[in-house]
Amino acid sequence: MKYGLLLLALALVSCKTDKDTPELFFYRSVTVDGAAKFRGVSLQPAIRVSFSAPLNRSSAEKSIRLVNGATEIPLAFTYGALDTTVTVTPKSPLGSITAYKLQVQPGLTSQHNTALNTTLEVALATAVDTTDKFPVVSDSLLLDLVQKRTLAYFWDFGHPVSGMARERNSSGDVVTSGGTGFGIMAIVAGIHRGFISRKDGLDRIAKIAGFLKNNAKSYHGAFPHWLNGATGETVPFSQKDNGADLVETSYLFQGLLTARQYFNSTSDAGEIALRASVNDLWDKVEWSWFTKNGENVLYWHWSPSYNWDMNMPIRGWNECLITYVLAASSRTSAVSKTVYDAGWAQNGKMANGNNYYGIKLPLGPANGGPLFFSQYSFLGLDPRQLSDTYARYDEQNSAHTRINYAYCVANPKNYYGYGPNCWGLTASDNASGYSAHSPDNDLGVITPTAALSAMPYTPIESMRALRFFYYKLGDKIFKNYGFVDAFNLTDIWFADSFLAIDQGPVVVMIENHRSQLLWKLFMSCPEVNQGLKNLGFTSPNVKSQTRF
Repeated sequence: MKYGLLLLALALVSCKTDKDTPELFFYRSVTVDGAAKFRGVSLQPAIRVSFSAPLNRSSAEKSIRLVNGATEIPLAFTYGALDTTVTVTPKSPLGSITAYKLQVQPGLTSQHNTALNTTLEVALATAVDTTDKFPVVSDSLLLDLVQKRTLAYFWDFGHPVSGMARERNSSGDVVTSGGTGFGIMAIVAGIHRGFISRKDGLDRIAKIAGFLKNNAKSYHGAFPHWLNGATGETVPFSQKDNGADLVETSYLFQGLLTARQYFNSTSDAGEIALRASVNDLWDKVEWSWFTKNGENVLYWHWSPSYNWDMNMPIRGWNECLITYVLAASSRTSAVSKTVYDAGWAQNGKMANGNNYYGIKLPLGPANGGPLFFSQYSFLGLDPRQLSDTYARYDEQNSAHTRINYAYCVANPKNYYGYGPNCWGLTASDNASGYSAHSPDNDLGVITPTAALSAMPYTPIESMRALRFFYYKLGDKIFKNYGFVDAFNLTDIWFADSFLAIDQGPVVVMIENHRSQLLWKLFMSCPEVNQGLKNLGFTSPNVKSQTRF
């Protein structure tokens, strides 16, 4: 009896409100496929909007729109809850990884002709279309395809005068010394795979070496970060960075020495001449001079106009181990182990030793930093069982990579797309410019080179990422020169750029995973073997080899 009286009282209150109080007409909630989730939505989503009063259906179908830019998407309308809810569904599937807006405009009225008291606009983003964008092939053929397509950046897009690698696909005459070293190693891998002939590869690398020897500006034997590929003049990287860049020089020589070891014929005049050119360039680098008057550390930059003003000592742990190894390997101006210990290792201060995601990291910053730390120096340096006082480097690189992977799987910032198939944080382009992406600098940007160049360390996880990048995202990110530099599935941004320092490691590290070719060649350098011994390294791959 009391329940019935309560219903009657509520009815009377309702009638009084309808008659005497102006109707308030507003939206209450929006859901997509039954959840308040607006990113990664299905390609034919059911978008439900609820209102405080029954809708005028005619006005609803004029006022509720789904748009992609200026394009309006045809919708089907269904109503529920006495017309206080409307569900709109696209009549055809939406595009994948695409931004849309649901708009409810002020023309919407209730059945009592009360106008909606506000506008509503909801941003939506569709999910990845999981259908394969290209025919499925064996993993071996896929690796061939990716290596060959990525090598095209250096082969087809190399500077016509110098042969050197352009900094990026929009750089014109600006070429990069370090990226050229990576490209030289990629060319050697391309010859090995049969993508280009030995003679064509030799001719291209000889062209580069000749340009470096006869045209390119150098400073105490070291080359600038950027050069003009037509004239060889220095192109400043920044105002005061207009001279020698010792780290970029080390990447260049990592490639040149690898090529010297590969082209080992004692009867082919071209190969003999290339080895002589590489040796001339190699012996002219005054590595010890870059200790700045004998300090126990190497310095990154020197400028003919600003001297040592950049003031960047090269200290670990980061991408620069190769610089100290080559500096200790010089036949003309080697640095001592004291410079390595005090300068690079800071007498042990580069140690980490903490656990991240249950993985112990021997060296470096928290969470490991960007993945290029474990890649650039190890295009040639073979980390397998390579040890010194401070670390075993296969363990260091594996831990660094697995932490990066685990972070992306955990996805603490909840970026769309991150997971076991889509991971890899390293320096690359992003929508706002360029940044060294890492777990501690995560902007939602995945960089394909990060996971792909980690293939020797995480072969299963890297191959899984490669399949996802190629088969699921390939229509958006796999182009003439391989994978674009980076992408952000949260903000729906895809780079249109290719960078030499990102494309080169993809070819080289995949090859090191497959055949260890570049590791074997670089580690066969007798100077490198001696330099590693001088610094206290041990490895099964450190042994006496033929001297060129």
